[in-house]
Amino acid sequence: MQEKNHVAVLDFGSQYTQLIVRRVRELGYAAMLYQPEDIAEIGEPGAIILSGGPKSTSDEDAPDIDFEKLKSFDVPVLGVCYGMQLLNIKFGGSVKSSNRREYGPAMLKPNDNVGLYEGISHESQVWMSHSDTVNELPENATVLAANQNGTPVSLKWGDTFYGIQFHPEVTHSHEGNRILHNFLLTAGELAPFHIEDFKREMIAGIKEKVGDKQVVCGVSGGVDSTVLAVLLKEAGVNMRAIFVDHGLLRKDEGDEVRSNFHRMGVEIETIECSGLFLSELEGEGDPETKRKIIGNLFVDVFWEAVGDAQMLAQGTLYPDVIESASNEKSKASVIKTHHNRVQRILDLQEQGKVLEPLAELFKDEVRELGASLGIPADILNRHPFPGPGLAVRCPGVVDEKRLRIIRECDNIFISRLKDHGWYDKVWQAYACLVPVKTVGVKGDERSYEWAINLRAVVSEDAMTADWVELPYQILRETSHRILNEVDGINRVLYDVSTKPPASIEWE
Repeated sequence: MQEKNHVAVLDFGSQYTQLIVRRVRELGYAAMLYQPEDIAEIGEPGAIILSGGPKSTSDEDAPDIDFEKLKSFDVPVLGVCYGMQLLNIKFGGSVKSSNRREYGPAMLKPNDNVGLYEGISHESQVWMSHSDTVNELPENATVLAANQNGTPVSLKWGDTFYGIQFHPEVTHSHEGNRILHNFLLTAGELAPFHIEDFKREMIAGIKEKVGDKQVVCGVSGGVDSTVLAVLLKEAGVNMRAIFVDHGLLRKDEGDEVRSNFHRMGVEIETIECSGLFLSELEGEGDPETKRKIIGNLFVDVFWEAVGDAQMLAQGTLYPDVIESASNEKSKASVIKTHHNRVQRILDLQEQGKVLEPLAELFKDEVRELGASLGIPADILNRHPFPGPGLAVRCPGVVDEKRLRIIRECDNIFISRLKDHGWYDKVWQAYACLVPVKTVGVKGDERSYEWAINLRAVVSEDAMTADWVELPYQILRETSHRILNEVDGINRVLYDVSTKPPASIEWE
């Protein structure tokens, strides 16, 4: 929903680009992400930010920009990392390559505490991630700040073009938000970002696009599909919400999902097909093959229930859209790769019959939208749960015995977290079966049973994650109950791996 005087962020491929959009919105301004080649599509922006990127400006395939078009907007422009180097070249300067990459914290030393650095400390930690540096500066360039070695890391060209070599959008840049805020203040009046306004625009857009057609959406009980279903209900459209219970859910989760939607006044259709999924998975231990079996079967079951859909609603979020657009080098591809298997969805999309009202929001903004729709906090704050369900928490073959063990152990662990007030402090927590039998002692006899692994992580966007230092009391209580209440387990482990190098899930 492009607005006049919004902040346009041009994506040159940095892993942090989405964070720039988030930070701008957190500061209260409307922001949207674009590919550099789509600069003509950004309308009437109030400010422009050029992101960082993994390429060197000297690479043959280095991303470029229509500089004359950029200048024609006549608004403040901020180049971040690669963006700064590109601007320096466009203004007539040069950039030199280095065999040494600067990655990590550095000290920012502003020349003056005015303008971009109003209110910034004399020495402020910032986060670097680059190998090239500016070399020759054009005549109209001014050095605004240097690092601890005296190397220029912030420039200004003319009156409205700024450049910074560091990443203000990451939390490791301690005063990064203030620097972004100072830049945005140079733009005058920018379009505000309010979730309530966004909600009203989305509802109006849904009504206009759907009309009297029937909309089908799949629901899982997760935050995204839940908010989508309630939003469609709020818009008053003719909706069918379908819940596929594939038998790979947590303990009593099917009943919990149905109960939650009943609380919100949304009627859902349940398709119970656990036997079918377990039958197809029988004897299969390869993780990728398991995922494909589950994904393809889910699609088949869902579409068989749908019949002739007039419109399909998906809970696609902004990171999904940008990931697909970046991968395809085109804004036309806005459905994740694993959805692209389904030609029927692509056909509906080409016909303009795919509805993705959340496609301009991030996860935290979806939760904020959900709260404005009256969705209870306990539903909005549910931990993420993978699409393939417990199959990814059951390395090797999946069968009913192993699923029972995982469900019981997971239920005990989550109940301990909730009882001790820790559930809402972690991003995700779960129990995972380690299908290796180890020796133990139960009663007066040796036992050869499996181990269970507990995992709890904190994360902002699931791209990186750190393990949680849970109180020993929680771990002790969880271990004691599992070893005494769950048959088949004689050992409890706690995962202290970060992402990277580990992933959040085990498969």
